[in-house]
Amino acid sequence: MSVQSKKVKSDIEIAQEAVMKPIKEIAEGLNLREDEWEPFGHYKAKISLDVMKRLQNAPDGKVILVTSINPTPAGEGKSTVTVGLGQALNKIGHKTIVALREPSLGPTMGIKGGASGGGYSQVMPMEDINLHFTGDFHAITTANNALAAFLDNHIHQGNECQIDTRRITWKRVVDLNDRALRQVVVGLGGPLQGVPREDGFNITVASEIMAILCLAKDLTDLKEKLSNIVVGYSFNKQPVTVRDLGVQGALTLLLKEAVKPNLVQTLENTPAIVHGGPFANIAHGCNSIIATKLASKLGDYVITEAGFGADLGAEKFLNIKSRLGNIDPKAVVIVATIRALKMHGGVDKANLTVENLDALKTGMQNLQKHIETVQSFGLPFVVAINRFITDTDKEVEYIEKWCEEKDYDVALSDVWEKGGEGGIDLAVKLLRVLEKQEGNFKPLYELNDSIEAKIETIAKKVYGAVAVDFIPKVRKQIEEYKSLGWDKLPVCMAKTQYSLSDDPAKLGRPEGFTITVRELRPSIGAGFLVALTGDVMTMPGLPKKPAALNMDVDADGKAIGLF
Repeated sequence: MSVQSKKVKSDIEIAQEAVMKPIKEIAEGLNLREDEWEPFGHYKAKISLDVMKRLQNAPDGKVILVTSINPTPAGEGKSTVTVGLGQALNKIGHKTIVALREPSLGPTMGIKGGASGGGYSQVMPMEDINLHFTGDFHAITTANNALAAFLDNHIHQGNECQIDTRRITWKRVVDLNDRALRQVVVGLGGPLQGVPREDGFNITVASEIMAILCLAKDLTDLKEKLSNIVVGYSFNKQPVTVRDLGVQGALTLLLKEAVKPNLVQTLENTPAIVHGGPFANIAHGCNSIIATKLASKLGDYVITEAGFGADLGAEKFLNIKSRLGNIDPKAVVIVATIRALKMHGGVDKANLTVENLDALKTGMQNLQKHIETVQSFGLPFVVAINRFITDTDKEVEYIEKWCEEKDYDVALSDVWEKGGEGGIDLAVKLLRVLEKQEGNFKPLYELNDSIEAKIETIAKKVYGAVAVDFIPKVRKQIEEYKSLGWDKLPVCMAKTQYSLSDDPAKLGRPEGFTITVRELRPSIGAGFLVALTGDVMTMPGLPKKPAALNMDVDADGKAIGLF
């Protein structure tokens, strides 16, 4: 790739120049009936859940998971590769649908800016998707906070369930990074204002209701999962659920539109289903089961992604989402950039444009570990090198030779600059892998394994840890959860995304480390247990100079600085 003398357009400039098709044409291209989709403006639509009933006996398309190495400030471009690969497969004649998560306003206004792909591989309309979209996140926020209001009102009105206000686990949420809300006190002001107690806020994407929406199979399953949410414990230390409060119907009512997948398109008019958005470092990090399965009924190939590196999003896609959703992924694409690999090799961000084969060689160990993780699930893979303009020919050649020597399929991806055309080599390599190697997918652990065994399996096989330290509080929680019958659920690890360990400063492929589990949290409605490690927080804060400082809107209503 030669350095361009002309100014490189920003993602938002490229998006605003794009010509989109009316959403009716996208829906008709998927053979959706007119009563099976509902327009949400000119370029967005909600898809009826009735489509799944009509197509329940139709064959499933091949689901391809896109993951990456551990992210760095240098960027990996996983969503960009996901979109570009979908466009490339369509370009060479394969009916393909992209399935992504919805961006959260927290990171959008915080560090990363927009999250709908980049360059000439974006989902559209980019401005809407990155902001309020079809209101799904607002509905989830409202349902979450309605439950909090119902809970506090129950206590105020006599506390029939004998809820111990010291043991309430349900928190309120807002879809922003707001550290000031991590710990609050509610109910102040006297008897008419409720019962004073400690409370706190999570970011919306960390809400159990977000996880439930993404793991529900249909509306009935959604209501059942909402019923099972544990909001706290009674004075005799028994779990109190939404079913006990009797508000599962009201919560389902608030979510009845949000549970419908959203249909949009890419810059090249490839159909895209964008739905749900749990974080992968504090939740399971995948778009909805409904969206992925629907896409597999409507297309021959589904290109979907899971958040952050293979140690987080991919592990949870394969151990949690695929298991609960009965999804059989056929292959994995592992995205890496030379810039990020050099950071994992010890180079700071300011010097990434300088050729450094020694650092690249060291950083390759991070990629190697993620490859081993994918192999441990029995899945074939392709390494996608997401090329940047500053990558040198020697650096590219080094990675290609490294992969060839290990018999790893590898392809360069130029989808940021060239759209689908820049992903054709990757698409062809993927198709060859699918032809020559039949995947033998299997989760890493059995549900009947103990809680400790599940966590140790993930920590040792996926992270490369030598041991797991369960602090005394966690040991006590494990015994409690066993007595409640919760020990047969899968485990969702909450861990830093920057390192294979629980220490974000340990880049590359750290060795000899121990993972410390400091707390367990039951997400019984979602159907998993959350294990918190390190200093992972469920309400992020804003950086010193948030991305929002660069955002504005012009006199015509066009967004500025969204990315």
